[in-house]
Amino acid sequence: MKRCWIALATLALSVFLAMPAGAIQVTDDQGTVLNLVKPPQRIVSLLPSLTETVCALGQCQRLVGVDRYSNFPESVKKLPQVGGGMDPNIEAIVALRPDLVLAALSSRSAARLVSLGIPVFTLEPKSHADVQRAIRILGQLLQVTDAPKLWQRIDADMNSAAAAVPPALRGQRVYFEVNRGPYGASEGSFIGETLTRLGFANILPASLGPFPRINPELVVRENPDLIMLGEANMQDLAQRPGWRAIRAVRENRLCLFDGSAADILVRPGPRMAEAARLMARCATDKAGAATPAAVRP
Repeated sequence: MKRCWIALATLALSVFLAMPAGAIQVTDDQGTVLNLVKPPQRIVSLLPSLTETVCALGQCQRLVGVDRYSNFPESVKKLPQVGGGMDPNIEAIVALRPDLVLAALSSRSAARLVSLGIPVFTLEPKSHADVQRAIRILGQLLQVTDAPKLWQRIDADMNSAAAAVPPALRGQRVYFEVNRGPYGASEGSFIGETLTRLGFANILPASLGPFPRINPELVVRENPDLIMLGEANMQDLAQRPGWRAIRAVRENRLCLFDGSAADILVRPGPRMAEAARLMARCATDKAGAATPAAVRP
């Protein structure tokens, strides 16, 4: 047994010594080990939250292409778009000659890209802890030594947003609608984690899944104090059976987020603290408000 351990240790050491200086080895969310001889310089990102994280780490210049939904920071709008994360244009990606593609775990294009000789790293943050991990791993990939400081700033700013919520609002029951369907954000989602951190009570339990499609009658029964949703979801709100009697609707305690604000809220990335501030500000503004007003960043 001792000889076996010595042999394994010797093999591991030989592999390490064989790696060239500057080589990178990281494991993605599929459990695939990615080995790069040097930090990637031409990156295509197929997930907005990863695009934003690369830029927040000060490495926007390495991006040569993005998915159609990546729109922040402003500079990425000038980059070639290569379709969506679920339906990327493989030919367009290949034409950009990337040395790395960042993709979501749910992406169906990874195997095809790998077969064409393009390294793919899958990373799909779904919680606050995942965002912290994504920042750390991307920092390793991009050789950004102070990457952990980015999460420290996000964490501190979220604490500040939570501190700004008036004590009288803590415990208020909130329904957050992500999209039509309707789909809500439960306690188990990163949005739900933010609501909890701000001191609010989410009417959707984690047992329903992170973003469950719900029966609108559930919201009527739960009768939330505050409803948060995108402006686009507002148009049929009053027509939903029983919703006129919901406390939040009756008292016009509705946080309506425009497109730009909605992007911030639904992306688990470096702008999560800004999302927390939007939620806290809206909840504070709507306390006793007479009319709903759109929230903008």
